[in-house]
Order: sequence, then structure tokens, then C-alpha cells
Amino acid sequence: MSAAASQPAAGAHTPAGRGAFVPNPGLWLTLAVVGGVVALFIAYPLWQILSQGFLNRRGELDVAAYTSILTRPVYQTVVLNTLQLGAITALLGTGLGFLYAYTLVRVPSRLGRPLRVIAFLPLVSPPFAVAMAAILLFGRSGLVTRGIFGIEYNIYGLQGLVLVQVLTFFPVAFLIFEGMLRQVDASLEEAALGMGASGGHIFRTVTLPLLTPGIAGALLVLFIESLADLANPILIGGNFNVLASQSWIAIIGQSNFQLGAALSVVLLIPSLLAFILQRYWVDRRSYISVTGKPTGGSVRVADPRMRAALLLVCCGVAALVVLLYVTIFLGALTRVWGADFSLTLEHFGGVLAVGQRALVDTTMLAIVATPLTALLGLTIGYLVVRKHFPGREALDFVSMMGGAVPGTVLGIGFILAFNRPPVWITGTAFIIVACFLVRSLPAGLRAAVAALHQVDPSIEEASTNLGASGLTTFRRITVPLIRSALLAGMLFSFARNMTAISAIIFLVSPRWKIATKEILDLIELGYLGQAIAFTTMLMLIVFAAMGALTFLVGRTGRSRDVLVVEAGR
Repeated sequence: MSAAASQPAAGAHTPAGRGAFVPNPGLWLTLAVVGGVVALFIAYPLWQILSQGFLNRRGELDVAAYTSILTRPVYQTVVLNTLQLGAITALLGTGLGFLYAYTLVRVPSRLGRPLRVIAFLPLVSPPFAVAMAAILLFGRSGLVTRGIFGIEYNIYGLQGLVLVQVLTFFPVAFLIFEGMLRQVDASLEEAALGMGASGGHIFRTVTLPLLTPGIAGALLVLFIESLADLANPILIGGNFNVLASQSWIAIIGQSNFQLGAALSVVLLIPSLLAFILQRYWVDRRSYISVTGKPTGGSVRVADPRMRAALLLVCCGVAALVVLLYVTIFLGALTRVWGADFSLTLEHFGGVLAVGQRALVDTTMLAIVATPLTALLGLTIGYLVVRKHFPGREALDFVSMMGGAVPGTVLGIGFILAFNRPPVWITGTAFIIVACFLVRSLPAGLRAAVAALHQVDPSIEEASTNLGASGLTTFRRITVPLIRSALLAGMLFSFARNMTAISAIIFLVSPRWKIATKEILDLIELGYLGQAIAFTTMLMLIVFAAMGALTFLVGRTGRSRDVLVVEAGR
């Protein structure tokens, strides 16, 4: 019997508020605040831009854009391309993220720390950095393909997009799985081993079922990330067109808001279906693995051949990631890549001269947005998993939509929504912080939901029965138990805020400059060396800040650790 099946049916534990809806002032106030934020900064901008799909240039009702999408083969091909790319990226990225996390948690090695650091590299760079390095190495005139092997390889298209997106997004799945694997105790797996079950059988029937919320969450997040990605398809997509790039072309290149909005509606459909499937998959059973009982340690992979194989695969992936980022670093030090490989620091000098303000502004705004995103994601996750109220599923779904639509569409939606009263914030820092929050919310929310599914509600019930208030229970019991997921959400939020481009490009103003916009401008002007140097400096700032955040959260959480264990009933 699988571990998931051995748990009580979903709903067996019914803490206050999880069964019938029992309104109370605290819940009403929380719902009002959270619902207001979600409605104002996600639903309202999306409605503003999506409504344009039914209005022509004269403001009249018109469905010509949808007719064109449904009848023209070129748009049918674009839809199929988008679904194909999203499915492949989600499957490969989730599998690689799980394999990487499983190896680092279950195979002790001196390589564990450097492998973990390397996994963060794709998170701390702009979305086009990996694609740019891939072109420099494996393009038609790449250093590896043309320079070493003397071949002209076409990396543009589906194969290049899959490579770049998987390497860019697998760290998100890795962070989700690492936190969950560290919380799963060995007792249930050791019990199965003592009863004669093989390692493979235990892995298939015990470990994986307990991680189902994380698997479903990672698949959903990576699928949505792939669909919403704009920078990589533009840079390395070639003739392989997807909905995100087509909507960008329609809005920016053709000034056709109606077609761009209609393409965005089509893009939301697979996101909605993926969300429904994910919720159905997770809600069928209970996946509690944190019960409050004393812990018994952690399971390690015993077979030396399996340990060696897992480490070999992870080292291969890490070597490829390092190669890509070494290329970026060398490109920043190279006078002219491909023509003059002599070393120089003049590119960094140029960045310090013209880009210092953009680096400071971006860092300040990201620092403001990160804790707000973490708090909002954690609050929504807690409401969705622990409380029962009308509109719970709608709140969860709408909260995910900020990351499901192309960033260009969201940016245009922000302009339409907040460029006039009653909420006029265009050109201010507030609109950039709000956009950061909306775009980073899905990953933090899904990580919180996955972690809360592992925590037995009886722990919170016990605290409440002993007289603690709901807020005290949440702060002293729930938050420490899911600290790993909270940290994962904050890390991803800060990195994404620092490296955002597709939505923010429409919201910058002379008062507030954004680093990725400055990098893109340098690329368009042909200053590739300065663009790569700017990217390198941005990555160093993000990585340093993430290290400080990891240290700070670890220090504040040590004195309040709660012993956790896997449920073996």
C-alpha cells in the first residue's frame, strides 16, 4: 500500500475553519485584505487587457481576433508549439529538479554544497543570459560547435528552447523538492525496508506519494513559467513561434492590442487546465509527513553504484551550467567575442559609469517587494490549505494568474489599469513593486501550499486547544514548520525581481531605472561586451543578497525549530 493511501482521507483532520465555513472577524479581515490585493493588482489589470480582445480600434465589440486565431493555420501552429514546449519543459525540468534535490539530500558528499550553489546560478541571472551563453557556445558560429568541432550547428528552435528553459527553470523545482525531502523523516521508509521491501519499491510506493504535492506544484509552476517566458523565445526561438512572443509582436510590433489580448486569452486556457488537474491530483488524498513526533533521522542511498550514478548525472548538469556562466564571465572580460579574445576591464568601467543608478534602483525595489511577496504567498497558501470559505479555489487560481500570462501583457495591463484615476501610480516605484509582487507570487504560493500539505493539522489544533490564538499558532507553530518553503519562495522572489524584464520594460520611468532594461538597451545598441558585464554584476549582487538572506533566515529560525517526522499510520 502506498504511503499516500495509508494516510487518512483528505478532510479527516478538520481544524477550526477547515470544515464548514465559520465566519470570524480575523478570517473576514484577512480575506478582505488579501482579496483586495489580488483583485486590484491581478484581476483588474488582466481584465483591462483581456477585454481588449473583444474591442476593435474604435472601441466596438468585435471577435475578429478570435476568428483569426481559430481559423488561420499559422496561429494553430503557434498554439501547438506553446503546449509542446510547456509540456516538455515541465516534465524535464521537474524530473531534473527532483533528481538534483534527491541527490543532494539523500547522497551525502563533499560535492553537495558546491552543487547546491551551482543550482542557484540560473535563478540569479536575467532570463536571456542562458540563451545568450548557449548561442556563444553552441550557435552556428559558437566557440564549441564551430571553433572546436568545426561544425555549424543550428541551436535555434525547439531544441534550443528546451535546453535553455530546462536549465533556467529546473532550480525552481529543485528548491521545492529540497525543502520537502529534508522534512520527510526515515521512519516510514525504514519500516518498509525492515519488512523486506526493496529500495525501488519503497521509493515508488512510499517516497514519491508523500512528495505528490511538490511534484504537482513543480509541474504546474514550470509549465506556467514556460508558457509565460518571453525573452528566450525571442532570442533563441528562431522559427519556432509561441504565444508569448506572438502576443508581444502583436502589441509592440503591430500595435494590435486586440490580437495581443486574444492571444493572451488563448494562453490562459492551458494554464487553467493545468491548475485544475494539479488540484484534482493533490486533493484526492492526504500527504501528511510532519506530525510533531520526534524525528528519527533521514534515509540515505546505500547502493554505491546508485550513489555514483546520481552524483555523476548531477555533476554533468552542474558542469554544463558552469560552462554557460563561465562563458558569460569571459564574455565580460573579452574585448570582442569571436574576433578579439584579449582581456580587458573596460566593459565593467562602462557599466559603473552608466549603470550604477539602475543597479541601486533595482536592488532597492526588489528588497521592498520580496518580504511582501513572501507574506502574501504564505497567507494565501494558509487560507487555501487550512481554511474553508466561499471562493477558496478562485483565490488560489487568480493568485497564480500573475505568472501565467506573458509579462508583456501584464505590463500593458498595468499601464491600462493604473494610468488614470482612481489608482494612478504609473511612473512611480509603487507600480514596479506591485508588478514584482504579482510576477513572483506563484512560486512562493505553490511552495507554501506544498509544505502545508505535509504538516499535520493536529499540531495546530493542539496549540489552539491549549489556548493559543490563531495568529500565535500561525506565527509560532506553522511558520517554523514550513520555514524551508518560505525561504525558497523568498529566494526565488528576490532573484526574479532583480532579473525581471518582460513586464517591467513597460513600467520603467526616468525616475526609476531597471537593470535588465538597461542590459537590453545595450544589446540593441550593439554594446554586447557591456551588456555581458552588466549581467555579470547583476548576478553577483543577486547571489550575494541571496546568501545573506539564507544566513539571516537560518539564524532567526534556529531557536524555534520544531521537531518533525513522517506519518507512519
